Amino acid sequence: MKIYSIYDPEFVSYGRIVNNVDFTALVEALKTTPIPQGVSYEPTVPVLEATDVRESLSTVCYGEMPIQIGYCNGHNNRLNALEYHRDSEINVAATDAILLLGLKSEVAPDFTYNTSLVKAFFVPAGTAVEIYATTLHYAPCGVNGAGFQVAIVLPQGTNFPLTKTHAAAKGHQAPVLADGALNEDALLTAVNKWLIGHPEGGLDENAFLGLIGENPEI
Repeated sequence: MKIYSIYDPEFVSYGRIVNNVDFTALVEALKTTPIPQGVSYEPTVPVLEATDVRESLSTVCYGEMPIQIGYCNGHNNRLNALEYHRDSEINVAATDAILLLGLKSEVAPDFTYNTSLVKAFFVPAGTAVEIYATTLHYAPCGVNGAGFQVAIVLPQGTNFPLTKTHAAAKGHQAPVLADGALNEDALLTAVNKWLIGHPEGGLDENAFLGLIGENPEI
């Protein structure tokens, strides 16, 4: 699989490099967090949110919206799923990492997505990127089998457990609406998180498995 750089023109459709915030304190705090053998995601981490970077991000990047800072750390080399939010997500890399990305505009009307459209982007340690709301993404991958540490910045409450009843997928299938269209609500797996899984991604039976093709591997 070809790996682009976030400095390549191909990245422009997926996100941008954030260069108007000093991420030094956040990167140093992120380096103290664990790197498990699998993948661990924590939506909010006190040691990261205690840095002054949180206020800068809230003010400069999110227009004074309340935000949360967590991390996605571990070891990974496969896509497994793609998700999207109704807003941008900022990723801050303490280690080199690779992001596997797609475009929401390429998702079919039945919410299936061909994984051949996924592109890989190398993010060097110490850099931050804004992943647009129109970009499909999931857990980062490490480089050459190494672990990764990536801070995840999102509007407050994102990725927390749902509190209301939604049209959950059953047996990996999304329910059909009266007009025959699939119900997007069945893709919602957490607050502000819509997910399309791959059959080889190890997801539970309530996940909608709409990724078609190979499970891309780095």
